[in-house]
Parts: sequence; C-alpha cells; structure tokens
Amino acid sequence: MARTVFVLNGPNLNALGIREPGIYGGATLGDIEKDCNDLAGSLGFKVDFRQSNHEGVLVDWLQEAGEKAAGVAINPGAYGHTSIALHDAIRSIDIPVVELHLSNVHAREAFRHTSMISPVAAGVIIGFGPGSYTLALRALAQILEN
Repeated sequence: MARTVFVLNGPNLNALGIREPGIYGGATLGDIEKDCNDLAGSLGFKVDFRQSNHEGVLVDWLQEAGEKAAGVAINPGAYGHTSIALHDAIRSIDIPVVELHLSNVHAREAFRHTSMISPVAAGVIIGFGPGSYTLALRALAQILEN
C-alpha cells in the first residue's frame, strides 16, 4: 500500500491561473494537483491534495497529517509569512514537512522574505512555479527513503 503524503495549499491558491499570472503562471491548482498525482505513484505515494483560505483549517489538516500521513508538502501562501499557528502545528507533528512557494519570495516585497514555516520545515523549495510542487514531492521521497 502506498504511503500518503498531504499536499496542503493556503489562501488564494484556488485562484491560480487567473491571479497575477505574471507572478504565479497560468497553471491552475487543478493542473498542479494532476502533476502531483501523476508523479506520486512512481515515488510510492498517494497524494491527498487540499486547499483552504482558512488558517485554522490548515492547522487541523497538519494535525491530521501527523496521524495519517508519511509527510507534508505545504504551500502556505501568505500565511507562511505570518502564521505562528502553522509553525506550532508543524512543530507538533513527527513527520517531515517541506515548505514550497511558486514564486521566488526573496525577489519580491521585503515582507515576504521572512517565513514562519522555514525554521520548522525539513526543507524549502522556492521559485520554480508549478514545478515547486513536484520538487517538494521528490524531496519528501528522498527524506523518507533516508
């Protein structure tokens, strides 16, 4: 039976494909989910792909992942820069979490340069557009293999 990896998506990611395509590209969240599912099987994963605009829901899902999943890839969106609650939720679970972002946050506004998630993540993938997701899944596979 394949291990399950949660792929969690924060606020506004449901608007991918129409929201600032010059920054985030033209792929929709559905396109990215398909890419993740296409890759997951070859990595020995089943992907549980979710999106919420609500911080508390993301906290609930991280806690659920701690009980049910082998790892988490999370694009926290703007909550990555502000959420101590997500930071604490990640600290409370004993599975690897990889933070990812579509854009290179360090090439953007200064307030995006700080992440509340990075200090508690196993690793961070930034700036590869939709490919950030598949890179995060590959990173989780490597972490879990070791």
